[in-house]
Amino acid sequence: MRATAGAAGDDDHPLDEGRGPVRYAPATPGTGLPVPPGQAAVLAAAADRAEPEPPGGGPLLREAAAGYWWRRGLHGHPGDVVAAPGAPPLLSALITAYGGDVLLPRPCPAWWTPQARLLGRPAYHVPTPAECGGVPDPYALLETVRRIRHEGGRPRLLLLSVADDPTATVPPPEVVREACEAAVAAGLGIVSDETWRDTVHRAHDTVLVSPAEMCPDEVTVVSDLAGALTPAAWPAAIARFPRTPRGAALRDRVLDLLTALGAVLAAPVAAVATDALDEPPAVAEHTRAATALHAAVAVAAHRAVLAAGALARPPEAGRHLYADFAPLRTALAARGVTDSMELEEHLTGLLGAAIPGGHRFGDELGALRARLSTAPLLGATPEERAAALRARQPLELPQVAGALSALGARLGGLSEDPGTAGNDGETVNGARR
Repeated sequence: MRATAGAAGDDDHPLDEGRGPVRYAPATPGTGLPVPPGQAAVLAAAADRAEPEPPGGGPLLREAAAGYWWRRGLHGHPGDVVAAPGAPPLLSALITAYGGDVLLPRPCPAWWTPQARLLGRPAYHVPTPAECGGVPDPYALLETVRRIRHEGGRPRLLLLSVADDPTATVPPPEVVREACEAAVAAGLGIVSDETWRDTVHRAHDTVLVSPAEMCPDEVTVVSDLAGALTPAAWPAAIARFPRTPRGAALRDRVLDLLTALGAVLAAPVAAVATDALDEPPAVAEHTRAATALHAAVAVAAHRAVLAAGALARPPEAGRHLYADFAPLRTALAARGVTDSMELEEHLTGLLGAAIPGGHRFGDELGALRARLSTAPLLGATPEERAAALRARQPLELPQVAGALSALGARLGGLSEDPGTAGNDGETVNGARR
């Protein structure tokens, strides 16, 4: 068995930049929306605070984080919480604190594997069940652990996600339970990335259960606030540790590591994070409206993918969907596309927006899969995207309808003969005509 290495590419970098280096890894799907005025005001009001937060976050921030999780059924206290300037330094500290080898679902967020790789930790991808992403198949997990140990490895940590990037799925509770029970039986610690839990498209119809509810003594929960609550440009993330002696020791170790790294929150960003975690009405309404907007666009994009002859699970959370172009393999091969790297390059040029291939997420190179984000479909300017957020029927806005029409036409053309396929010059975000 061989551990896998990291991913590359970046949604926000020029489309022709390199593929391999970590600095080009694709960003998590952004909102594409302007900063809410209320959060800009909170940041401005704290701009004269020159001292950073203490490592792990100050008492107000940690109290707000504990309240945020309490309202979601994860009871705890500020002393169980650590905050950091973004999810990557927090996950790096957690991987270091747990020690040993790391197991990841396949596919998984593009930024997970580089954390393990940069720390010199082997990372092993485990297949996910057919119905969802985010969690490993329990039998495949146990077999992978057995093989790693047989070959002299030290599997210690399982990373999973209950609202997933890149698949945009929410694993059913019974699937999450089976995966967690298998991990605990195998002696693994569990880190549950719940960044996207507040972006579930149909909250009343989708049951999202945190692994920390099922195995409270074994699970550390992580959330990047950029998932739903704060602008990505102001990085902040939080972790909730089990209320056990081992959980306390892990938290202390993570605090030591964040301190050594100087990974502390700027005071103005901490003020925004504290306000967002308290979920005042303005923040809650913005989160609800942004989620509803991206959900509507994701459903329309999903229809376009299926109409083109590709496959995709219905998106249930986030601002993206994960498409499988395997049914179009013959037509794509005629265009010189035979793996996910070539698919990424072709779709990026075709759609005028960065479309990371499945290899970025730990999927097999030969699989023709790619992640499509919904933000480019909201409009080409901040004003157009803000208008989409305010609209009662955003899919009827010219810029959104035009972007979706262009997406459908471009994807539909993939099955045509390369010599006869048309090109109307329009991209999914209206940037080229």
